[in-house]
Amino acid sequence: MSPRQIFVLMRPEHWVKNLFLFIPAFFAARLDEPSVLYNAMMGFVAFCLIASAVYVLNDMVDATQDRNHPDKNRRPVASGAISIRQAIAILVLLLFFSTALAAYLSASMLIFSLLYFVINLFYSFSLKHIAIIDISLIGLGFLLRIFAGGAVTGVAVSQWLIILTFLLALILGLAKRRGEYVIAMGENNFRKALEGYNLPFLDVGITVCSTVAIVAYLMYCFSPEVTERMGSSQIYFTAFFVILGILRYLQLTLVFNKTESPTRALLRDLFLQLVLLAWIGAFAWLLYLK
Repeated sequence: MSPRQIFVLMRPEHWVKNLFLFIPAFFAARLDEPSVLYNAMMGFVAFCLIASAVYVLNDMVDATQDRNHPDKNRRPVASGAISIRQAIAILVLLLFFSTALAAYLSASMLIFSLLYFVINLFYSFSLKHIAIIDISLIGLGFLLRIFAGGAVTGVAVSQWLIILTFLLALILGLAKRRGEYVIAMGENNFRKALEGYNLPFLDVGITVCSTVAIVAYLMYCFSPEVTERMGSSQIYFTAFFVILGILRYLQLTLVFNKTESPTRALLRDLFLQLVLLAWIGAFAWLLYLK
């Protein structure tokens, strides 16, 4: 067991999802406060550790199945580079440090962290095999990140942030299942998790959620409550980046079949990265610089 294999087992490329903890404070225009930024960063670290614990657990549960997968068979547990006993030890350490840090930050942060782990515990052992429930739990995982970010920074989470986060998570979850389904078709090896899906259903689901997300975002941009709170009626300019980003993700999903791993798609696609940076920059200008 090498340090590199341990690092791979923790799946650091997926830590980017935990940047959602910064969102409540960012949209409340409070990330420029040192104490808020510090707490958000510590919350990010705590959630990265608990998320890595979930990935270790998932790899142990899926090790036998992953050995038959063209990509996942290289994972440390599936390949035998890390034994089950060693993985359990790493899991315990990750849980200890993550919960200790979460408890230090706040009781609410600890509750959201533990809830995230427990939900993923049920997800890994059974619920990920139930269509629609599986992607709903993915959405709940992103919501818990948002709630944890609000708890650790003392910022209230708005209803707009809740619904938009859940819709985005559903799009990512459906696109992930579609990518897995396409691979399974080529291998003629359908996993139980995919039995409740087919391509027409996944395509329609992605399209519906994407449409609702765009409409909800436009409603958010023109909401009197939001424009008054932000002191600007120009928020709608950011909608162009959201629409472009969703269209690009649909292209990667429906045309290129490259979203079996949504995180990998984001980290490797320059177009998505530029659109995301432009969207963040536009909001940063409206909230902090204007």
